[in-house]
Amino acid sequence: MTLEATVSIGWVNTVISAAERLSVSADRLLEAAGIPGSASALERWPIDDITRLWHAAERCTGDSGFGLKVGAEFSPMSISGVGFALQSAATLREAIVMVQRFQRLISDGGRFQVVAGTAATWLVYHPRQGRLAFSPHQIEAVLASVVGFGSWVTGTRMQPTRVQFSQPRLGPLAGYQTVFHCPVEFEQAFSGILLDNAVLDQPLPQADPELAQVHERYTTARLAALAMNSASAPELRRWLNARIGPVLPRRAEAAAALGISERTLARRLKEQGHTFDRLLDDVRRERALHAVASTRTPLPEIAEALGFAEVSTFYRAFQRWTGLPPVRWRKQQVEELARRDPSAIELQQNDH
Repeated sequence: MTLEATVSIGWVNTVISAAERLSVSADRLLEAAGIPGSASALERWPIDDITRLWHAAERCTGDSGFGLKVGAEFSPMSISGVGFALQSAATLREAIVMVQRFQRLISDGGRFQVVAGTAATWLVYHPRQGRLAFSPHQIEAVLASVVGFGSWVTGTRMQPTRVQFSQPRLGPLAGYQTVFHCPVEFEQAFSGILLDNAVLDQPLPQADPELAQVHERYTTARLAALAMNSASAPELRRWLNARIGPVLPRRAEAAAALGISERTLARRLKEQGHTFDRLLDDVRRERALHAVASTRTPLPEIAEALGFAEVSTFYRAFQRWTGLPPVRWRKQQVEELARRDPSAIELQQNDH
């Protein structure tokens, strides 16, 4: 997991390209999603932005099979370095294991679980959405992409034994048959694909052990760099700000979210001139000052909302931050606002 789930621009561009093939321009799609055009230059998008893009594509194309089309046209080129590594794998099963290892480079929006059986193996997809609920088309695209990739890398049409979704059917059954070529069921306990073990363990035509090692070293380095970038002070500050509450977020939780040790997190923050405790204190200070200055919320409630066990502890922290007790500081802010803009005070009074 990361502090804030993100998705690679390669997967973003796959969605945009599919919409363009249905006569929806990239500019129109981004505008409908409320995303600035400049976002196209980013290497990774927040997971909620790609979800907005999916919902916009659903509205703009009006195509109930949009997710299936995106997934069916997936190729290793859509995921750059990871895709090259997958092409060099010895078998499809080995490629799936690599996907599990390097999933973060593609997207933090979900993970694959392999449930092996005697004759066949389930590949189960567990989505991890952000604050916004995923479009069901996203789930369909992921499973369709498994079949698309399998067909591409084996050079033959992959035919699963069975496919199922935890969500309702979105379009005609014929669309699912065109993509999966097997029985498809809906509103099941999980979303996944059942693959025959003989298909998973058949040698791949492009298998190259030496090239696979080269790609694996490169992809491992990229994964380490992504973890390093995720441990930035601004990113951690955003994570803390989203989780401040009566129970304070802990350093161990942040380290676990990054997939690194507490010691590594401390070292990376130190390199940036920060510590976890100092960032936490900064976030609490910003939230406290805003709450005291702009609301009439009782101070004990503010203290509790910011994780202070005692009101007296909050008072001491506030005086350390501002040099004044919170009551006097609030009064000072009101007086200052009145001098600058008397109408703002009148408005504030009317609001309460």
